[in-house]
Amino acid sequence: MVEAILFDFGGVITESPFEAFNAFERKRGLPENFIRKLNSDQQDKNAWAKLERGEVSPDEFDELFRHEAKNRGHNVGGLEILKLVFTPLRPSMVSLIQQCKNNYQVACLTNNFPRTPTLESLIGTSRLNDWQKVLGEFSYVIESAKIGSRKPEEQFFQTACELIGVKPNSAVFLDDIGSNLKPARNMGMTTIKVTSAQQAISSLEAVLKTNNT
Repeated sequence: MVEAILFDFGGVITESPFEAFNAFERKRGLPENFIRKLNSDQQDKNAWAKLERGEVSPDEFDELFRHEAKNRGHNVGGLEILKLVFTPLRPSMVSLIQQCKNNYQVACLTNNFPRTPTLESLIGTSRLNDWQKVLGEFSYVIESAKIGSRKPEEQFFQTACELIGVKPNSAVFLDDIGSNLKPARNMGMTTIKVTSAQQAISSLEAVLKTNNT
């Protein structure tokens, strides 16, 4: 039986940043998917991974990312990329969280960054307030930068389940990145890859309907 529904935040509750990445690449004359490929190279050790585990600050990430980008032939600072991550909320997904709270535990499992004045200035006060309000809807918010591990590391999911108090086979996990879903699925979670808000809602409804029959 499903007891908990676990949501990624960026790209699930908010619009996907990948379109913003591609628009930035076109504007700067970068190769298509340059940012995503850079972030997937040595994905456990690169600048992005260190930032999400809270090992470096956003300002330190700025130079680490620039170094990696220069090694690929382009001068791009990390803060330029971080700014693209803070996309608008999807209202229908916010409503979904509120509906799910009536019958299930709901938690946010997010790869995020150490909160600093630099980061807050990138997000902006209005968007930061909007995001904080939505995060307050969750019973639990599991943040990579606070627990020192990140998706897709198995330790992240083990810690999340322990904090929530749920067994993996009693949880549904929604994320927009397939590699994040694989370890959760291997642990026994039901997983949903999110490509749009409507698809996520329909897929979750189907899973819960099956669960209740």
